[in-house]
Amino acid sequence: MMENSIYVGLSSQISLERRLDVLAQNVANMSTPGFRATGMKFETMVSKAAKESSFVSAGESYIKTQPGPITETGNPLDVAAKGDVWFALQSPAGQVYTRDGRMQMSTTGELLSVKGYPILDAAGQPLTIDPNGGPPDISSDGAVYQGGRQLGAIGLFTISPNAKLTYFDNSAVIPSVAAQPVLDNPDAGVIQGSIEGSNVDAISEMTRLMSVTRAFERVDALLRGNENTYTEAIKTLGSKT
Repeated sequence: MMENSIYVGLSSQISLERRLDVLAQNVANMSTPGFRATGMKFETMVSKAAKESSFVSAGESYIKTQPGPITETGNPLDVAAKGDVWFALQSPAGQVYTRDGRMQMSTTGELLSVKGYPILDAAGQPLTIDPNGGPPDISSDGAVYQGGRQLGAIGLFTISPNAKLTYFDNSAVIPSVAAQPVLDNPDAGVIQGSIEGSNVDAISEMTRLMSVTRAFERVDALLRGNENTYTEAIKTLGSKT
């Protein structure tokens, strides 16, 4: 029974440590534009050797896709996604997706992300404008104009809710299922001169971080107490042999 309590405590400590890592990452990125918070799913499994002992699994992480707050910047190269859509970037890992719509223009007119990755249109091709043509005008459907002439359109993509997402370079994600371009959807578009913030709930995450830290410390104290009791029991039994 004492060994079981130690194993249960260790399983709790492992899951709490993973939760701490996730919360720390979320808190560190609560001001990162377009960042999507990580959540954790935990399960309890019952030991076959001792049916009354419940062990906590290490936990499965997932990326939350709820939108973040929109902030107006007035910068014509900033765009926020409207609706359940993502921008596409060409990266060393292939095509990745982000809600961080901060753009910059290269000397040759190519529209790039803040990390220097090309912004793609719906066909997966890089967007280029005239570097000497002044600030672009971007309509709500993502069409990019300069001097009244359309030069392209920012690609908007949907990701299946069943896709597993993995992080790429902080705010971008890579889905396990290919994203699909969005065409003629009135509920999807962009807002020029604005950016979307992180979807991390700062107050909730800070509260959880403190709670999980205290829980980790309590489990640690319990394990140390059990270890001391176990050691003393061995010494007592050993002295009687």
